[in-house]
Amino acid sequence: MRIAMASDHAGFGLKEELRRLLAAGGHDIVDFGTGDESACDLVDYAYPAALAVGRQEVDRAILVDGVGFGSAMIANRILGVDAVVCQDPFCATLARSHSDSNVLCLGAKVIGSGIAVAVVDAWMTSAFLAEEKYARRVEKGRAVAERHLRPLDEM
Repeated sequence: MRIAMASDHAGFGLKEELRRLLAAGGHDIVDFGTGDESACDLVDYAYPAALAVGRQEVDRAILVDGVGFGSAMIANRILGVDAVVCQDPFCATLARSHSDSNVLCLGAKVIGSGIAVAVVDAWMTSAFLAEEKYARRVEKGRAVAERHLRPLDEM
């Protein structure tokens, strides 16, 4: 799977750990930065990574910042992106199986490495349950986005 990754300075260390783990698992990683722990603006890295998801240049993205909320707020402003913040494997499983999320946002100040690895594993290995009720709910949410967000080809 082709996965975009990005972080700010607070999430850099965890992003690097997860990047190495996913690459070792055979995934193609597109790293949008940041490249170190120097103070930086999250949007400079999370936005291009999320845009790659919206343009279908990658299959999914994992964004890491201090708490995860900033990444999710940035990513969810792009049509075609369904970003979630997860802090445990149970929520990560449901975020994929019930909501078909394509961007996972993690907070390096909130969860440690061990939990983050378990969250990523759960999110990466859970499939969307395309049963009628879940498909209907996801489609309703996407219809809301289509009413309010511009298509990327209009940018």
